[in-house]
Amino acid sequence: MKLLISSLIACSALIGGTLTTQARDLTVVSWGGNYQDAQKKIYFEPFAKETGKPLLDESWDGGYGVLQAKVKAGSPNWDAVQVESEELALGCADGIYEPIDWSKLGGKEAYLPAAVSDCGVGAIVWSTGIGYDGDKLKEGPKSWADFWDVQKFPGKRGLRKGAKYSLEFALMADGVAPADVYKVLGTPEGVDRAFKKLDEIKPHMVWWEAGAQPLQLLSSGEVVMTSAYNGRITGINRSEGKHFNFVFPQSIYAIDSWVILKGSENKDAAMDFIAFAGKPENQSKLPEYVAYGLPNLEAAKMVDAKFQPELPTTPANLENAIPLNADFWTDNSEELTQRFNAWLAQ
Repeated sequence: MKLLISSLIACSALIGGTLTTQARDLTVVSWGGNYQDAQKKIYFEPFAKETGKPLLDESWDGGYGVLQAKVKAGSPNWDAVQVESEELALGCADGIYEPIDWSKLGGKEAYLPAAVSDCGVGAIVWSTGIGYDGDKLKEGPKSWADFWDVQKFPGKRGLRKGAKYSLEFALMADGVAPADVYKVLGTPEGVDRAFKKLDEIKPHMVWWEAGAQPLQLLSSGEVVMTSAYNGRITGINRSEGKHFNFVFPQSIYAIDSWVILKGSENKDAAMDFIAFAGKPENQSKLPEYVAYGLPNLEAAKMVDAKFQPELPTTPANLENAIPLNADFWTDNSEELTQRFNAWLAQ
């Protein structure tokens, strides 16, 4: 009997040791492309070096259902994830994120008010607008009306595949002032008006889903202009010597946030990572690589003046631009997405 007990104890110790050594590494998920390349240099690799522990990074293309499924399955294999504003709002309401320890971030007052949430921390301020190749279009588009004008600017166009952004851009192309877009879109007549305007451009469209695709479409010449993320445009200009241009007027800016998935076995390490990425001395390095605005107020002050003209948060770039209305999309995303998908299939 003693021998059996000793064997069981030894076996338990061995299993316990095995489980410990096989604990999952911290996994951080972002948007890929030159943005994630920059994050590796200024956040991921330095954090792993400081802690002496591995950090795995993955990329995704968004989609609230992906996060829901991971949490519902239990023990999600992602820890810290960068999400868009409506994914943040939905996840907070549904309780699929861990609470944020703001004491590790210098307090809520250290951040832009719009970057503060009980279950998320602002990571970047970014814009979606018109991108085009300055080498191919010397006189490029200046508005969404120009984007829709296939006589003046012949060729294919690119838009992100989805109702969000497409409907807002369609209304601006149809003459709605940026400040009135969500007021108009909040009515059945406004939605009909947006889809009617999309009908005009549909034969000329190439739909994209991942943030790197607009750059590929412009580089190949498959499209003459496309909606794109401002940071991606400046990033490829710096890394590959392109002369792509980004149109800030009538662009839509938004804040992406870090969240920690509920049930994460690395939730403490994920919180430590988010705090590390939020330090002013770390966050302020980002515009050197990619032109996103910074939610940490002190970090924003530390950015070199030469990068300011490229940032969405620069006052001149905010003129005639609008913030993404996350509340509108939280309330209407399902209905408008179904309608958009049905329209696309026609």
